[in-house]
Amino acid sequence: MTRSPGEAGPSLVVLDFDGTLADSFDWFCSVLNGVADRYRFRRVEAHEVEALRLQGARAIVAHLGIPRWKLPFIARHMHALAARDAARIALFPGVPAMLADLRDAGIPLAILSSNRADTVRRVLGAENADRIEAYACGASLFGKARRLRTLLARRGVTPARALCIGDEVRDLEAARALGCPFGAVGWGYTDARALAALGPEHLFAEPADIARLVRRRELV
Repeated sequence: MTRSPGEAGPSLVVLDFDGTLADSFDWFCSVLNGVADRYRFRRVEAHEVEALRLQGARAIVAHLGIPRWKLPFIARHMHALAARDAARIALFPGVPAMLADLRDAGIPLAILSSNRADTVRRVLGAENADRIEAYACGASLFGKARRLRTLLARRGVTPARALCIGDEVRDLEAARALGCPFGAVGWGYTDARALAALGPEHLFAEPADIARLVRRRELV
């Protein structure tokens, strides 16, 4: 179900997965240096983590010394590891209730992720996965805007009527490239201070805040 243009509020809520719905940051850190050794880029020391959380993906890639041509190979390997370890990755507390609240209110939901759809569905679990109407997964590291454009076109939703929600600078950049309102979450990969400095339309402190905002039929 998609809301008509005459109604207030979003016609579609587009959710990032890792760091927004799934609490995968500790898992990511646990495998990162092994991937660094395999693909010969700079390892991340424990004392660097918080500083890197203040950076966007482009700055992090540059800091790690990763050539752009290696990114698809690294991403494919990381996604295979995530599929292997899906049982170790849980949803953030409050996420299932938030998804249920939005669906009960008749809000269509989509997931836009760089991760694989099968991994996303496994971590969500059958009940939560059934609450999602559309999956736009497998986006390249800097290819979310392209996937978002295709998703909106297929759903017949204009950018101004789609609320995008994510935890990284690249999520915000993808939304802004298309003119979508963006809500930043304060519990994911990127430090909330870095996201707040970029002026998102909304900044959420907990998953319940998303449901409260959207149920009020507000975008900006």
